[in-house]
Amino acid sequence: MAVSVLASGSASAPPVPPRHVVAVVAFDRISPFHLAVPCVVFGEDRSDGGLPDFDFRVCAAETGPLTTTAGFSIAVTHGLEALADADTIIVPSWRDPDETPPAELLAALRAAHARGTQLVGLCLGAFVLAAAGILDGRPASTHWACADDFARRYPRVRLDPDVLYVDDGNVLTSAGTAAGLDCCLHVLRKMCGAEVANYVARRLVVSPHRQGGQAQYVQQPIPPNLRGDRLSGLLDWVSGNLDVPHTLDTLAARALMSRRTFTRRFRLATGTTVGAWLLAQRLARAQQLLESSDESVEAIAAIAGFGSTASLRQHFAEAFCTSPSAWRREFRGT
Repeated sequence: MAVSVLASGSASAPPVPPRHVVAVVAFDRISPFHLAVPCVVFGEDRSDGGLPDFDFRVCAAETGPLTTTAGFSIAVTHGLEALADADTIIVPSWRDPDETPPAELLAALRAAHARGTQLVGLCLGAFVLAAAGILDGRPASTHWACADDFARRYPRVRLDPDVLYVDDGNVLTSAGTAAGLDCCLHVLRKMCGAEVANYVARRLVVSPHRQGGQAQYVQQPIPPNLRGDRLSGLLDWVSGNLDVPHTLDTLAARALMSRRTFTRRFRLATGTTVGAWLLAQRLARAQQLLESSDESVEAIAAIAGFGSTASLRQHFAEAFCTSPSAWRREFRGT
């Protein structure tokens, strides 16, 4: 490896890039589950497996031990000053939609947003971002049970209560509970690539990252138990045969269902349409091949079922705001 040599003759090592700083905002009466979601995705040391090692911090506006809704307390060593150099800030929930978050927290979030920090509001954490004015004019989501209240309080936010999460560039919000895990895995995928996100999902024994037909939106699924079901087998088959042209009619026929029944069952199982699901599967396959194979972009377009390189590039740009080649350069070998 080449090194630069100083005038004195000593070698200068290349600078080590700083680790990505992920800061999570805790608060008194926090749900342990909501706090645990970003902790398990970003806070565990997996560097021995070649995965990214984040500079992970949990901070709070309050001082002293914080109570939880499960009856035990936690100690947080960082105050809000830990947000000052954070690259990603996650607000995992909020204790009460009727309570305005502390002014110093809102100010810290506004300052972070102004300098380009990625902000994530999970579940009722969307209320905190909205209270800071960060969601004005943006699409957002939150827990369905609080959606009407949210819409009344923050009419300038374009609320969509029927999705798992919304990705609006450097501001993301999610629905409740497990949707927060989907959102965090999505953030990890954006930062580190599909292979890393899929590996972490496997370690957590959860489904691979769920995507919808459009880049920012993932339909909220209410899946039945499909074990042994014809539709479950069909979805597995399609995922392994993405290079084959698929239509609603051909898939309905393969599932031995009428078009209407198949459409209804498919939406119940996946939370989205056939076209949106197929596009998501093809994009995920293209991501994986770009990161882990030497196949050309043209070959990947065929394997993933896009039909042409131009189609792959168009859908990739719409979904990820980048090109397949740029994605490969960014994430190859991660």
